[in-house]
Amino acid sequence: MRILIIIPAYNEAENIERVIKNLSEKFPCYEYIIVNDGSTDDTALICEANNYQFINLPVNLGLAGAFQTGMQYAYQNGYEAALQFDGDGQHDPIYIEDMISTMKETGADIVIGSRFYNKKKPLGLRMLGSRLIALAIRISAHKKISDPTSGFRLFNRSILEEFAYNVNFGPEPDTVAYLIKNGAKAHEIQVDMNDRIAGESYFNAIKSVQYMMRMLFSIILIQHFRKRRK
Repeated sequence: MRILIIIPAYNEAENIERVIKNLSEKFPCYEYIIVNDGSTDDTALICEANNYQFINLPVNLGLAGAFQTGMQYAYQNGYEAALQFDGDGQHDPIYIEDMISTMKETGADIVIGSRFYNKKKPLGLRMLGSRLIALAIRISAHKKISDPTSGFRLFNRSILEEFAYNVNFGPEPDTVAYLIKNGAKAHEIQVDMNDRIAGESYFNAIKSVQYMMRMLFSIILIQHFRKRRK
């Protein structure tokens, strides 16, 4: 299966070399594209200096816009699947082959690398948000997703097309819930994730709370009014 690893990067100058070096040296069989999302640091300069495969967005579009750019590129260039992969080093590429195998064996449209597929979810405010989003997905889409906020996801060709041509499709739990509700088959596998070492996350504490509330509102209400592209 020919897959493209899509790496949205916003101010990841302190991480991107380590991430790409790990990919290139240990997993040279995988193709990747970095989407520099209007970074204000040296992310673009580092990508250019190292001849990385990257798309340079002149302005910051946010995670959804950066990821959709990568999905459009993957679809237009004939990839069979695309992998959402963080540019901060949290996702371990050692699990990619397992995700591909799972997609082939189960016929899944979406494979999610889950921290809690067969491990207990810890207590805490952040995990409370994850639990609430998981509950909303279970009620709305009748599917148990143990780690709905995981950004480590593999999408097949049909889902690639959905993301490439629907402007409201972001790499978020509400879109995943919507796709499942409309017939997409999702499967999870257990993964471990690394802590962010350096750099700036898309989310701070305030944005994390806003994100949780937005996802709950969207899953419970907004997605019922979304129209799927034919």
